[in-house]
Amino acid sequence: MKKTSFLRLFAAVACASALAAGPARAETGVTDTTIKIGMFGPLSGNAVAYGFDVINAAKMYFDKVNKDGGVHGRKIELVIEDDRCNANDLLAAVKKLVEQDKVFALNGGGCSSAIVAAREYVDRAKVPLVMQAASGDGALYPPSRYIFGALSISQYAEGGSIVEFATKHLNARKIGYINHDDAFGAWNVEAARFQAKKNGVELNVQSINPGITDVTAPMLKIRAANPDVLLILTYDRPASLLVKKAHEMGFNKPIVIGVNATADTKQLAQNVGNKDAFKNVYTQGLLADVPGGPKLKWAYDMYKSYYPELAAKPGHPTTYMPEGITPAMVIVNALKVAGRDLTREKFVDALEHTNLDTGITAGPIVYTPTDRAGQKSAIYMKFDGETETRLPGSYASDWIYGAK
Repeated sequence: MKKTSFLRLFAAVACASALAAGPARAETGVTDTTIKIGMFGPLSGNAVAYGFDVINAAKMYFDKVNKDGGVHGRKIELVIEDDRCNANDLLAAVKKLVEQDKVFALNGGGCSSAIVAAREYVDRAKVPLVMQAASGDGALYPPSRYIFGALSISQYAEGGSIVEFATKHLNARKIGYINHDDAFGAWNVEAARFQAKKNGVELNVQSINPGITDVTAPMLKIRAANPDVLLILTYDRPASLLVKKAHEMGFNKPIVIGVNATADTKQLAQNVGNKDAFKNVYTQGLLADVPGGPKLKWAYDMYKSYYPELAAKPGHPTTYMPEGITPAMVIVNALKVAGRDLTREKFVDALEHTNLDTGITAGPIVYTPTDRAGQKSAIYMKFDGETETRLPGSYASDWIYGAK
């Protein structure tokens, strides 16, 4: 009898304590009906092409998911901030989203150099971040538990892939390589050198300042090296100067232009100003098809249906637009895997075991517990100054973190 009374008393005390404490604490940014995602990117300034249509694409995909019932009965709620492709503004936006808006996770970043500024804070706050258009190598290596990126491609993978293409498709044995003398250039050339060594080819590297206005000197050095192929991994303005100068010098070997300079191929051609300069030019792409091609038609059709007035304006959507859909798909997939009893840690666990063919990117998005760079493949197109024609296959980088 005494034992029974004691057990009853213990149960009553436990029940009273539980009632006093209230219900179990819900995860930040999650309610019974919503999941709050903080989104950010350049919505103003010179880099708006990396953010505006990308964020619009993400918004329309999340809206479609919501109309289809959400994820485990919860709708995605977005809070959006402009980071202006500036490290200070981006960090301020991320802190606001986390500390004031109390978001569950972050989805954003169109500029690689800016997104790196958020790494330390995101790690400390333990808030999952899935990047958008940024490659963000400096935030991905060494791998962080809470940061996932390269949904387009990492700069390391870009450098490795373009050397693989030059070797395997263009049969190059000597490769000229022009990149920038900044972190962006250091990332891609490390993988390029690794891939060149693996493929048994020679790589002649010329690094230039992003603000260069006269490319005569580096092109003279490239011409003197007499490469079979010239690879240009610069921003759009230096790339147009290099293509123009190569033509003026009579350099008629194949030229392959990295994706960072080909967001607007029409503008590239206009900047060069001579269609003859594109007789032997190729471009690198990160999506499954050329912009608006058959494999991507559904994405462009969705954009037009959601934003008819915007789609009617010149320059919209940008070639980066579909890159907003890929991370949104990855987020939704991980939320489904994490289950109804959602926590940030369960979401991260689901993300780091992602292997998803989105139909958007050149290759699948694959994450592991030791690799946070999602895509390592690229496609290539022949560009005649007007039209890009896709070549068969895709080319992947073999570089992995820690490779020498």
